[in-house]
Amino acid sequence: MRGAVWALGLALTLAVAPAAADVQRRTHDAMGTIFTIAVGDAVSTEVVDEATREAFAEIDRIEALISEWRPSSEISLVNAAAGRGSVLVSPETYECVERGLALSRATDGAFDLTWAALRGLWKFGPESAPRLPSPEAVTAALARVGWRDIALNPKARTIALRRPGMALGLGGIGQGYGVSRAVVLLRARGLSRFIIDGGGDLYLAGEKAPGTPWTVGVQDPRDPARLTAEVTARDEAIITSGDYERFFELDGRRYHHIIDLRTGYPASESVSTTVFARDPTLADAFATACFVLGPRGCVAAAGRLQGVEAAVFTPDGRVVTTRGVRSRFPARWRSP
Repeated sequence: MRGAVWALGLALTLAVAPAAADVQRRTHDAMGTIFTIAVGDAVSTEVVDEATREAFAEIDRIEALISEWRPSSEISLVNAAAGRGSVLVSPETYECVERGLALSRATDGAFDLTWAALRGLWKFGPESAPRLPSPEAVTAALARVGWRDIALNPKARTIALRRPGMALGLGGIGQGYGVSRAVVLLRARGLSRFIIDGGGDLYLAGEKAPGTPWTVGVQDPRDPARLTAEVTARDEAIITSGDYERFFELDGRRYHHIIDLRTGYPASESVSTTVFARDPTLADAFATACFVLGPRGCVAAAGRLQGVEAAVFTPDGRVVTTRGVRSRFPARWRSP
């Protein structure tokens, strides 16, 4: 599960109903995680089956286009052509990369799709002993990173990486994009009360019941059994990134998977970030950027983006928020 945010009531992920029997849930493995769709509309099982099947099929289709883990995907073809030429891609792949590049500009590279050139530099899996990469390896990897060397041609609908060894990774935006596409399809089917959970990337549509909004719990970054806040949401994505998702500890210090590409080392100014936006794609990508930027940078960047709010949990126990969500969070998540 990507983050510590969940709709209260269904085992850490979803709670959606005036009565449990009224909620219809469907799950699907995709994008390296589990997608869950919970429908609260008063519709038949057949309607839910058909709508969710279509939504999941769309997520699968997007994954086949943008997954760098699949050699036949369009992103893999772009990576294979790095430094050699451009690749014609589908409108969906182009849009996803274009959206990511726009956020790179807005955050001065705190979000950068070319992070994938660092793949393998840091290892956080249980099968790997904790170790730091050598400074020389970090320097060499960073030499292949740089969002400004992503070349888009809107007329030809092509993508190119200007330097050999560069690589795109859409893991920081792809799940949000998949959720965005699913939202469109579910609404087209006439559904208005549902939650989509893409491995912790949440979108909450409509209300839990007439006059009752969805309630979402935000987990304490160091205590998974404790909530630091309960917030309400309607027609909104809520996405959290934290340093507890994939990490190791060495010599009393925590090293995690959210890398600051200015240094090649894990970002250090945040412990967790929770982002709110109408657009799941934007929320997904900005959650990573916000974490890297830290409290001051995140708040400033959110102010330059339309319809984005954020809360940053800092290592010293503070919760720094944008103005629009200040009343939803405590000033601190732990005592000094």
